[in-house]
Amino acid sequence: MTDRPNRQTRKRLATRQSISDAATRLFLERGFEGVTIDEIAAAADVGRMTVFNHFPRKEDMFFDQDQEARDVVLDAIRSRDPEMAPVEKLRLLAHRLIAEDRSYIRFFDESRRFVETVAASEALKARARAIRDEVVRSMTEALATSFGRPASDPDAYLTASLLMATWTVAFIQAHDVYRSRSDPEPAKAAFLAIIDRGATGIKAAIAGTTYA
Repeated sequence: MTDRPNRQTRKRLATRQSISDAATRLFLERGFEGVTIDEIAAAADVGRMTVFNHFPRKEDMFFDQDQEARDVVLDAIRSRDPEMAPVEKLRLLAHRLIAEDRSYIRFFDESRRFVETVAASEALKARARAIRDEVVRSMTEALATSFGRPASDPDAYLTASLLMATWTVAFIQAHDVYRSRSDPEPAKAAFLAIIDRGATGIKAAIAGTTYA
């Protein structure tokens, strides 16, 4: 009996991954708007309702690694050494994620097509903006809570907003480098250079606050 939940969980996750893989392949081949839910269901060999059971929105299939990335960032904030400022913790996290070649922060041909697909779709651009706003709110709360401040603390919001802006610019610029050079190493270097410069700027911007 104790194995049943584990088997069920594994089966559920495998189905979800199969749907996501099928959807991503179709999106990159034909563009986001050029693919229907029925076509995704057929490619994943599941029913239409099964798709919606795992992904309430079509956009969620494209940004399927969003939650994993969020959790990594929020865990870094919540688990940091009290002696280390959160900006420095996240700067070091960026370096670690690049060194570990995490799938959601890689620079290769498929990630280039991912960025191009987003740029070509108003729906995906809108969802990307919404995700950024959601992450900033979650980071604001995590930062404030970790310092015993109100969840709406304006200094926490400023810190989270600057961090998100830095990571967004770093990601976009690194992909520009990859697109022009087709080499992941310069793209990684560009990403980390912006992260490091951004961290220096953020530390100056929040100097004198709880989060510095």
